[in-house]
Amino acid sequence: MAFDIEMIKKVYENMPARVDKAREIVGRPLTLTEKILYNHLWDGNPTKAFGRGVDYVDFAPDRVACQDATAQMALLQFMHAGKSKVAVPTTVHCDHLIQAKVDAVTDLARAKTQSNEVFDFLSSVSNKYGIGFWKPGAGIIHQVVLENYAFPGGMMIGTDSHTVNAGGLGMVAIGVGGADAVDVMSGMAWELKFPKLIGVKLTGKLSGWTAPKDVILKVAGILTVKGGTGAIVEYFGEGATAMSCTGKGTICNMGAEIGATTSTFGYDDSMSRYLRSTNRADVADAADKVASYLTGDPEVYANPEQYFDQVIEINLSTLEPHLNGPFTPDLATPISKMKEEAIKNNWPLQIQVGLIGSCTNSSYEDISRAASLARQVADKNLKTKSQFTITPGSEVVRSTIERDGFIDTFHKIGATVFANACGPCIGMWDREGAEKEERNTIVHSFNRNFSKRADGNPNTLAFVGSPELVTALAIAGDLSFNPLTDTLINEDGEEVRLDAPTGDELPAKGFYAEDPGFQAPAADGSGVQVVVSPTSERLQLLAPFIAWDGKNITGAKLLIKAFGKCTTDHISMAGPWLRFRGHLDNISNNMLIGAVNAYNQKTNSVKNQLTGEYDAVPAVARAYKAAGVPSIVVGDHNYGEGSSREHAAMEPRFLGVKAVLVKSFARIHETNLKKQGLLGLTFANEADYDKIQEDDTINFLDLTEFAPGKPLTLEFVHADGTKDIILANHTYNAGQIGWFVAGSALNLIAAGKA
Repeated sequence: MAFDIEMIKKVYENMPARVDKAREIVGRPLTLTEKILYNHLWDGNPTKAFGRGVDYVDFAPDRVACQDATAQMALLQFMHAGKSKVAVPTTVHCDHLIQAKVDAVTDLARAKTQSNEVFDFLSSVSNKYGIGFWKPGAGIIHQVVLENYAFPGGMMIGTDSHTVNAGGLGMVAIGVGGADAVDVMSGMAWELKFPKLIGVKLTGKLSGWTAPKDVILKVAGILTVKGGTGAIVEYFGEGATAMSCTGKGTICNMGAEIGATTSTFGYDDSMSRYLRSTNRADVADAADKVASYLTGDPEVYANPEQYFDQVIEINLSTLEPHLNGPFTPDLATPISKMKEEAIKNNWPLQIQVGLIGSCTNSSYEDISRAASLARQVADKNLKTKSQFTITPGSEVVRSTIERDGFIDTFHKIGATVFANACGPCIGMWDREGAEKEERNTIVHSFNRNFSKRADGNPNTLAFVGSPELVTALAIAGDLSFNPLTDTLINEDGEEVRLDAPTGDELPAKGFYAEDPGFQAPAADGSGVQVVVSPTSERLQLLAPFIAWDGKNITGAKLLIKAFGKCTTDHISMAGPWLRFRGHLDNISNNMLIGAVNAYNQKTNSVKNQLTGEYDAVPAVARAYKAAGVPSIVVGDHNYGEGSSREHAAMEPRFLGVKAVLVKSFARIHETNLKKQGLLGLTFANEADYDKIQEDDTINFLDLTEFAPGKPLTLEFVHADGTKDIILANHTYNAGQIGWFVAGSALNLIAAGKA
């Protein structure tokens, strides 16, 4: 039986009447996305039609999921909310704090020793507040959610940007910051601007070397890293229904890389098969009864241009395998063009490492197709030219592929199997030699490939592809190799060609795990003690942020003017910094250390206007804070792209930053700034970015009149006494202004005023 089956049945019970009412109010057929959104309104039955990209709407998500790196801060905040138990089903997954280095057994044992304090905290706080706890080694949050909790037509939020993976099972699943999660766990409504809709029509059918991953790699090339911002992507068509459920999950997972709010697919036979294979026949049976409500109306898919804000059509029968990168996930190159592009751009052709798995591509189907290629190494007398690693997505997948012989197949070609955890995908990879910062090429089936992302080396060029393509490239050891057309020389000097990969959508013998790694919470957690040592370097109880004093912010100093791409990795790095995710003071020492200073083109080097000297960004921020001087951050386009980590908002707030003024924001980061009581502002005139000078002092002229829809006026006083008046737009509604006034959204919850 599925977890929370009664909750799921209640969602389906409400759905027909609510969707029918929404269809009547809107006055037209509905997309799947609209059906799910209107079925999850906080007020219940729909009473009005909402404007896409205009109206803020309160929703009632069905569940919350947190991973261990973000759960620490989320649960530290929840402890301040004054609740005895979470209001909706919630889970915590320990997947981010396990560093890949040797092998699964060794690395997991080391992580349990090094992060024991954090795991104990998460286990105890979960036990106290009624939260399901998945132990270290149980698997990556998104794979575990797909296997256990995702269900067609549901809505969930998660404290990780790749929460969107659950769209593969027909959910609207959205990545958020911890403060948003605290709202929902506390029984409050969750607010989202009603999204725009992008429809992707998939015709034809995948075959040969082309995989579901290639669909999202193609879409990323079309929409770029910000083309999906403010929108939900809905996939449909014969190509969608012909695809596996886990393949759909892969596509939705990487939707985070186009800035999309989330992505989803309509309920079909592949989802039913997956639910039944993962012991959730009760969910499939319930979904079957309302199946027409779990997909878009037929009229929508017949004439998508009338119902979506943008429509993209991709023919899967002619789609070519892609490699995206380096340094950005939207630089899409068909494999037939990779040799030409690599030579033109002087990318190192020798592939040092091929890595498959992660939350994006670690399904049974993914691994079985990669294993079919690995078997050909022996069959064709080849030798794998690159290092090769596998990161299973869950203990269920790992146990199943071990039982079915795939792990043994990979070991025979010299592969290393890492722990069921995020590992290299998020920078938790102790890669030998990375500290030398040599220019090199790796290929992986992960989702992100920003500079330093995998191994901390800014000169590692990472290319994203399907597990099948990554495996073939690792065997060849050559970035210019095209397995569709090229041959390899085997150990006998013969030319051989790799056969196209084959595999099974689901295991014929079913999924298997002796211990999946789940810990149920206490029925009554009132007696459970959660202890945080005051001397801990890993955990720190939070103090509320100070409320606004009601006055204009004046005398603020420019902390940094960030140049170009500034992701949440640049604002708050992962990797070794993950160990401080529960200690706001300590982790604030990584604030903006990866951002490029526009004035000297250096990272972690900004001018301290109090001394005239250059120092690390956190050090200068701390100096301003100690002197009682407010500061602001200025940035470029799509500021805060990438992971949902709210530390990228909490750290500036903690270190005295009052406002972040940029050309444009990534959605999650803008919300995170608002939640923490910061001013997230955008230039009314983007050219004003160039007017800001290194020694500027900033005064807000009309913050006392802060109101929805009313721009704010900032005065930038330059060192020579001249001034520039800059108009800044914002998207704050009345409730969000209330967060700013109170000092943070959490302050309102704790005061019982939210």
